[in-house]
Amino acid sequence: MVRALLIRGMLVGFLAGLVVFGFGKVFGEPSVDRAIGFETALDEAKAKAEESSDIHAMKEPELVSREVQAGLGLFTGVMVYSTAFGGLFALVFAVADRRAVDLGPRAVSALLAASGFIAVYVVPNLKYPADPPAIGDPDTIRQRTALYFAMLAFSVAALVAAAVLRKNLAGRLDGWTAALIAGACYLIAVTVVAVALPGVNEVPDSFPAEVLWQFRVASFGMQLLMWTTIGLAFGRLTERTIKSERRFPAGHRARVRMP
Repeated sequence: MVRALLIRGMLVGFLAGLVVFGFGKVFGEPSVDRAIGFETALDEAKAKAEESSDIHAMKEPELVSREVQAGLGLFTGVMVYSTAFGGLFALVFAVADRRAVDLGPRAVSALLAASGFIAVYVVPNLKYPADPPAIGDPDTIRQRTALYFAMLAFSVAALVAAAVLRKNLAGRLDGWTAALIAGACYLIAVTVVAVALPGVNEVPDSFPAEVLWQFRVASFGMQLLMWTTIGLAFGRLTERTIKSERRFPAGHRARVRMP
């Protein structure tokens, strides 16, 4: 059963990757190009200020062309990322579905996708939002990455704790009240940690605010599309499979095929 769910999740993730790639190509890449153009202009201005005779000597060699990055590179990265998330989603669904006996597969899948989108993407990015490639000091990349993943790990752990709390409270309170209390505890916990962690703001004052906004909106849209597609498609396919198995059990199908 778990193997079938894993394969189904990866297939749904692959489908979500196609949707995300199309969105990112249309709405995300233009802001990336403008951000790279901004970085190039800064390099050229710095070269002129230092009275360099060879501007290109200051630039690092381009290992992968921009055309490849925006095409095959984007496609490969998005597809691998979405497919892997689809498989991980299926494994988490297999655990959650056993505990949510009062909900159907579609409801469990939708709730799991919504919770994952909030805990895995929204909360960490509210503290450390996505920035275009032209922004950020290379010397601080390890620190920024460690802070981001620390916020991500705590957000996921807090979500799991909130789910356990809701289950424990459900025996003494109604389901709606238990969910509200667990959700409030999650929000309080991640807010306290977000305030405690140091902030990171390396956006130059001269960087176009419009480009930064467009990039972050595109990043949000790509994640929203991925989680929504996985949550809805996986739930629908799983529900159809369960209904089919209940209608035609394996033993019944074997007896029908016998002469």
